[in-house]
Amino acid sequence: MKNQRILISGAGIAGLTLAHWLRRHGFTPTVVEHAPAPRAGGYKIDIRGAAVEVARRTGILPEVRRARTDVREAAVVDARGRRVAAMTGDTFGGRSGEDAEILRGDLLRLVHDAVPGEVEVVFGERVTGLDDTGQEVTVTFASGATRAFDLVIGADGLHSGTRALAFGPEEHHVHDLGYRVAAGSVPNHLGLDRCELTYVAPGRTALTYSTAGAAGATAMFLFANDSGGPATAAAGDRDRRHAALAAAYAGEGWEVPRLVEGVRDAPDFYLDSLSQVRMDRWSSGRVALVGDAAYCASAASGQGTSLALVGAYVLAGELAAAGGDHVAGFAGYERRMRPFAEINQRLGPANIRRMVLRTPAQVWVTMKALSIVRRLPGADRMMAKAMAPLHRAANAIDLPAY
Repeated sequence: MKNQRILISGAGIAGLTLAHWLRRHGFTPTVVEHAPAPRAGGYKIDIRGAAVEVARRTGILPEVRRARTDVREAAVVDARGRRVAAMTGDTFGGRSGEDAEILRGDLLRLVHDAVPGEVEVVFGERVTGLDDTGQEVTVTFASGATRAFDLVIGADGLHSGTRALAFGPEEHHVHDLGYRVAAGSVPNHLGLDRCELTYVAPGRTALTYSTAGAAGATAMFLFANDSGGPATAAAGDRDRRHAALAAAYAGEGWEVPRLVEGVRDAPDFYLDSLSQVRMDRWSSGRVALVGDAAYCASAASGQGTSLALVGAYVLAGELAAAGGDHVAGFAGYERRMRPFAEINQRLGPANIRRMVLRTPAQVWVTMKALSIVRRLPGADRMMAKAMAPLHRAANAIDLPAY
């Protein structure tokens, strides 16, 4: 097998899944992650379609099922807290069959535990330089150390440092959809029990939910960029980002002021753009990208985690099928994954327009329609039909048994 020494930059879901499968295929992966430890908690995410099969082949599907959020009810509320519409959590989230909703931190723990013990995983380190000689890649780290690897894979997310080093500045590849997303843990002052409540206003949506076994709750905010100004991960300190969030939701009703204040000191508070990564190619020489670093579909797509799992499985499999030949392996990976990534990326812009309604008229019509639909027989079936494009996208790839 050629090119056995493979560095993976990023110990997220894509990076750790890739490490698992590379080792199973006989490679020697090393993982580096700039965070000091695996990140716990986080918001809830979905595993759908082909990604469920990857979880099964990885050996973590039974644990995924046991760790499901078990959110049983989802409701839309108005400014006075009245429930305009309610449905099951799975219907609201567009899940069917074996699809599963799980906290990101729980899934990260499961894929971390699935990585064989002999795989080197280094926390508190990051890549700062790449020198691809054509025969190997000399990697410089933030600590000042240098090491040589046969291949380097960037699995370091939307704001990938590896992508910037190998493919150029972020602005060439990251496309802002015009919205912002914020989230953080909050006290469960509403006493929610495996329940999700969503509030919709012109240009902004806020929601809060509790999951099985959680003492607290999570708040999430989606808003149009013109409501809160620039707010990327690099745009100022924590106080500035929270101020942007507070400005976007100033004057809103229901429990929104309390939720906004609640995330101020949350240890997991973040605010970032809803963006997609679009690239003409996912590899350059001996460096390639996987997951959000290569084809982020945005949180609005509902498919970011599934793309990470499937992409890691396919990349490792194609490299193995090519005997470690990176030229053939990277080409096979892109040939198989690109149509799947693109169809799932198309979900993002369409979904966010339904999640964040731009005008008072749109909000009024939507609330009226939801209040009527909830009283009709077969409401769940109508919602399931509306989610059909998501299910088609989630299954739009044939997974080889590498």
